Amino acid sequence: MIKSELVQRIASQNPHLYQRDVENIVNAILGEIIAAMARGDRVELRGFGAFSVKNRPARTGRNPRTGAHVSVGRKAVPFFKTGKEMRERLNRLAP
Repeated sequence: MIKSELVQRIASQNPHLYQRDVENIVNAILGEIIAAMARGDRVELRGFGAFSVKNRPARTGRNPRTGAHVSVGRKAVPFFKTGKEMRERLNRLAP
């Protein structure tokens, strides 16, 4: 599912809301999650999961094509850990 499909699905379940309003709400929620993570905060949505940032240190990598050593800078990567309720629902649906 992509963001536009999510907006359409939410708008169809809530006919009293305009699709553009739903899109603005979804964008605002995602924007706040990104802003909090950019500040280094952890975002927890109970039952869904928690978003956090993990910092990877600088390292020496290898170019797979040439085999040459390459310097890779430190970087921050997003990390998502599923919530208990989500894990239970996914495992209940699995055969």
